[in-house]
Amino acid sequence: MEDLPLTPLLLAALLILILFKTVKIVPQSHKYVVERLGKLHAVLGPGVNIIVPFIDTVRYRMSILERQLPSIEQDAITRDNVLIQSTIAVFYRIISPENTVYRIANVDHAVSTTVAGILRSEIGKIELDEVQANRAPLNAAIKVQLADATDDWGIEVTRAEVLDINLDAQTRDAMLQQLNAERARRATVAKAEGDKRAAELRAEAELFTAQKVAEAKRIQADADAYATQTVAVAIRENGMEAIQFEIAKRQIEALGNIAGTSGTRTIILPTDLADAFGQAAKLFSGKLAP
Repeated sequence: MEDLPLTPLLLAALLILILFKTVKIVPQSHKYVVERLGKLHAVLGPGVNIIVPFIDTVRYRMSILERQLPSIEQDAITRDNVLIQSTIAVFYRIISPENTVYRIANVDHAVSTTVAGILRSEIGKIELDEVQANRAPLNAAIKVQLADATDDWGIEVTRAEVLDINLDAQTRDAMLQQLNAERARRATVAKAEGDKRAAELRAEAELFTAQKVAEAKRIQADADAYATQTVAVAIRENGMEAIQFEIAKRQIEALGNIAGTSGTRTIILPTDLADAFGQAAKLFSGKLAP
């Protein structure tokens, strides 16, 4: 009779245990894999779930958050026979936990091994310059093949990206020499183009100068022609008077130049100079007469 008060406590404890075994609250970031008597029964999603106590068992609690594999380093040979060491990062998430736990023993190791094989295959299809210049097609090809290979494992590959490409010392030295040679070639080409442009500018300057000199000579020739034409018109209209007037004017101008010369002491005049003055005066008076 003294053991009777323990019965309600035992019943309460049993009830709590049954409730704990029956009700399963799954976090938003997880899925639970439930087995019934050792066999896959159900996959519980986020929220409150009910299972049969003592018969159903939550065997695996799987996170469905996106996860990243440790960086994978892999040696590969390009299509142009260059040995490179590449580093790739892979991100994936579990979408079917039942496949992940029952079809593959170690999903991370399996994905890493698959990535290594795909990476060697894809790099072998392209040349080194393509790998270094544009990795987007390489990343896309790796992701597609990796998704096909891991589809049965219940995971989704969200991202696969080649992070780094390393070369051996000999290849780096050869590429450095090639780069220096290319820089020297570009410098030589740039200098040659500069010299060519300078020569073109000098030629243009000389042509411009020649054109201007020719234009000045043409203007002077036009002026001389105009003066000659004017004299010719005067001769045609006034006859010998215009000729005599022009000769007298030239003689007077020459005499003025001789007289103005420094150090001149003696001036020899032609005997007909007086006649020239007189003729010039008469002609000049005739020009002024109305």
